[in-house]
Amino acid sequence: MSLAATHRSLDRRPQILDAAEQCFARAGFHRTTMQDVAGEAGMVPGNLYRYFPSKDAIIVALIERDRAEIAADFAALEGSRDLMAGFKTLGRKHFVEQPREKSILTLEIWSEAARNPTIAALMGAVQAEVRRGIVAVCRNAQRAGEIPADADLDAIARLILTLSDGLIRRRALDRDFESDREVENLLCLVGAVLCGTISLPPCASAVSSTGI
Repeated sequence: MSLAATHRSLDRRPQILDAAEQCFARAGFHRTTMQDVAGEAGMVPGNLYRYFPSKDAIIVALIERDRAEIAADFAALEGSRDLMAGFKTLGRKHFVEQPREKSILTLEIWSEAARNPTIAALMGAVQAEVRRGIVAVCRNAQRAGEIPADADLDAIARLILTLSDGLIRRRALDRDFESDREVENLLCLVGAVLCGTISLPPCASAVSSTGI
């Protein structure tokens, strides 16, 4: 095995991030200590600090990992010939198949973003990337004739973001949240907007393109 391969095999960052997700979802960001994360990851605190110098560094890495996953999701969706089927796959992945703890963690990160400018900037970048991804796949569907040529893609992307954020919040706070049904409801509404059955008001697309 090469030296580089050995280093990759010894890289425990993914394991640490998984452990941090569990800790943050269970106890909250501020009540979780680095010692808690180390214990969840099965390592001594001193070794943890070799990978991440602080909890802030861990949460930044979690956001970056999510952003990479989102980018891969939309890259795969761009090749889809059925936009709504692709959206359904994404919806089920993020709101049904992933554990509820993922939504709880997202609320923790949102809360931290309200106080921490660095986290806020990173979350803003993730939201902007999601919006660009939605616009890109909708534009492909528009070219293929799946949705009307005059559809306001930016307004549609903002609507999907707003609805998705609402699902995340409800899933995190409501233990009786019915993920399957709520995802289907969201898809029905989005499908009606995409095919033009429901028209978005003109003001929906008048928001500055630099906003989130």
